[in-house]
Amino acid sequence: MPITPLMPVYPRCGVRPVRGEGVYLYGERGEQYLDFAAGIAVNALGHGHPHLVKAIADQAATLMHVSNLYGSPQGEALAQRIIDVSFADTVFFTNSGVEAIECAIKTARRYHYANGNPQRTKLITFKNAFHGRSLGAISATDQAKMRDGFEPLLPGFDYVRFNDLEGALAAIDDETAGFLVETVQGEGGMTAGTPEFITGLRKACDEQGLLLILDEIQCGYGRTGKMWAYEHYGIEPDIMTVAKGIGAGFPLGACLATEEAAKGMVIGTHGSTYGGNPLAMAAGQAVLDVMLEPDFLPNVERMGERLRQAFEQLIPNHDHLFEEIRGRGLMLGIKMKEPAVSRDFVAHLRDNHGLLTVAAGENVFRMLPPLVIDESHIAECVERLSEGARTFAGPSDD
Repeated sequence: MPITPLMPVYPRCGVRPVRGEGVYLYGERGEQYLDFAAGIAVNALGHGHPHLVKAIADQAATLMHVSNLYGSPQGEALAQRIIDVSFADTVFFTNSGVEAIECAIKTARRYHYANGNPQRTKLITFKNAFHGRSLGAISATDQAKMRDGFEPLLPGFDYVRFNDLEGALAAIDDETAGFLVETVQGEGGMTAGTPEFITGLRKACDEQGLLLILDEIQCGYGRTGKMWAYEHYGIEPDIMTVAKGIGAGFPLGACLATEEAAKGMVIGTHGSTYGGNPLAMAAGQAVLDVMLEPDFLPNVERMGERLRQAFEQLIPNHDHLFEEIRGRGLMLGIKMKEPAVSRDFVAHLRDNHGLLTVAAGENVFRMLPPLVIDESHIAECVERLSEGARTFAGPSDD
């Protein structure tokens, strides 16, 4: 078999979308899917949102790209809006989440370098983490499935169990630069950081001159019912990575930082050809226009609670399959009981019941719907999920 035109690195399923409308996707044959995957938490406004579509079309007809050799009124405007609703003092725009991670790692190392502590290069990261697939990002995780065959990896990372504050504190040494942690682990199994864990990391950073880097690529931008997941904990990071929902489908990411944390990032230390281009900035502005409407985030919170309640009612009816609900807001996961396999169940829901979900670690499947869902979509999801659970025979049914 010759290699396929698209490099065969994805286990692509049979769904071949050609059109999206609101919370639905449509395949080549016209089949409809209820999209509770949302491009893996990307399509925050659903498909074809008129305000986002118009902003992109208008900007494409005006100015798409000029490079960062020139001033960026578009980038300055969006950065200021993000600063106004976050902890940050400064923003670096990227094209993706993993680029934001790379910027965050560089920012942390450069901070200590600027402070006269160039030995402080190591970040303490956490098992089951997912920060992307660049060499830097896979070096920041201990998962063999992402690392095998890509050695030598980037040095400078220590790995500790997630939510193990004692282990994290014990890992600190003279070379530690800070912590890199997902406020809510997505790919790893939809596990939220405990209040003691997240606040404990913040306290350790304050006491020892370290940096707290939060990865909110999946859990930020309204996904948990607040603009940022860290708001649930009453703390602020020094550096944070965001992407996915920030462009709601347009490729966009960002690394946010305080003025102090970014003190080493001066002219020539970092760059991106496409990062912050006018077209991306227009998309980012349109997303914020919608998300900062007064009722948007409270509605995400309400819908998240309704979805959780619906799952709580559903689980006892299928307690041979489902074990527990994880996550918060519209970032929810259901852990399955062995021998059922979440990846098989995701395929069953997709192929037999037209419901799109996403597999995660620890035998969990994720519900990551557009943040614009309403009660009717929740009812439809629960109906399809319930029917899917009733008809699921196990690994060999698809």
